[in-house]
Amino acid sequence: VQLQASGGGLVQPGGFLRLSCTASARTVSNNAMGWFRQAPGKEREFVGTISWNGGTTYYADSVKGRFTISRDYAGSTMYLQMNSLKPEDTAVYYCAASRYSSVTTNSSGYRFWGQGTQVTVSS
Repeated sequence: VQLQASGGGLVQPGGFLRLSCTASARTVSNNAMGWFRQAPGKEREFVGTISWNGGTTYYADSVKGRFTISRDYAGSTMYLQMNSLKPEDTAVYYCAASRYSSVTTNSSGYRFWGQGTQVTVSS
C-alpha cells in the first residue's frame, strides 16, 4: 500500500491549509489512519488519528481545537484541516495507515507511511 500526502505549502500565521492523504489500495478502509509531523532538529510527533469508520478521532494537545481529521466514505482518503496555524506548526507532515482499526497514537502501531508534505507557517 502506498500513501500519497499532498496539500502542504507556505501560509501566514492564523491561516489555514488542508492536507490530503490518498491510499493506493482500499484495504486501508479497514484501518485507522493518522498524521504525524517532524520539525527540523526534532523528533517526529503524533498529530492526530481517526478510526477505520471515521467515528472516533484523537488529537495531540498542541493541535486540539485547531486541527480536524476526516476521511472519505470509501475510507481510502484522509484529510487534515489545519486552522489558526502557528509558526510552531511548521514541519513535514506524514500520513500513515495503522495496523489496527481503532485510533492509534503510537508510531509503532502504523504499518504504512506516506512520503511527507512540507507545511511552513511564516509571515
